[in-house]
Amino acid sequence: MRLAALAAQLDVPFRVFDADANAASSLSGIYVLLNFAGPFAHTAEPLMRACIKAGVDYLDITAEINVYRLAERLGAEAASHQAMLLPGVGWNVVPTDSLAVHVARRVEQPFALSIALQVPGSMSRGSAMSVSEIIGAGVLARVDGELVSTPDATPRHFDFGDGPVLCVPLSFGDLVTGWHSTGIPNNAMFVHLSVDAFPEGDLAQLPDGPTPEEREAHRARAVVEVIGVDGAIARSVIETVNGYSYTPLAAVEAARRVVKGERVLGFATPARGFGGGFAESIEGTLITDF
Repeated sequence: MRLAALAAQLDVPFRVFDADANAASSLSGIYVLLNFAGPFAHTAEPLMRACIKAGVDYLDITAEINVYRLAERLGAEAASHQAMLLPGVGWNVVPTDSLAVHVARRVEQPFALSIALQVPGSMSRGSAMSVSEIIGAGVLARVDGELVSTPDATPRHFDFGDGPVLCVPLSFGDLVTGWHSTGIPNNAMFVHLSVDAFPEGDLAQLPDGPTPEEREAHRARAVVEVIGVDGAIARSVIETVNGYSYTPLAAVEAARRVVKGERVLGFATPARGFGGGFAESIEGTLITDF
């Protein structure tokens, strides 16, 4: 069993249980559950509900917007059971959430927030399946504080540092976290995919993830633009190690902080849970202002 072999290598205990309605009985002695089992549309709800029942803090690494909307809806119930629901402690949305807070502070009376991701290189099997869930959620935007369907949203150009590139609208979890972390009522999401980023065909046949050489060759970047009510515009770019390298570093650091007591009861975002500088605590992260 791969899990047993990994536990032996790390010299840690392990337990096996299903992500279903009975999972709460398997969480005895657990303080925080970090969910890596995607697509999260299938695992997040039973595990969130199990954590609420057991009074355990829940973390995951998803970008799937419907998981954030679920956590938002379950937030009050989680708080009443002394539990935290914090999805998105991986590359998306940790860097973008921190960057949104950073840029919002540069503008008086921020009014509109745009976030664009650059996804270089190839996707893993898990990421491709999660992106399929994101696409299935439809194109959304936050308008005057409310999530609305925007099927006619048009692509935009964003500059990640090497000149403007075309980015298409897509509904990542930042449409939820950006609102909670910054209070900015209007929020749109975009992504720039390299030619080989999104695969076609049988996604189950894709590899677990990029090779170490591929990770080294492709750093990850995101840009945030904030517009104030007076028309003032501020932009910043965040650059990190490859997203597949960043995610385990950020997720484990998030879990470590929660165990040490850095937690917000109910629904939380990375910036609200750990402060706006959390992304930069991961080595190799750089923010550039424009």
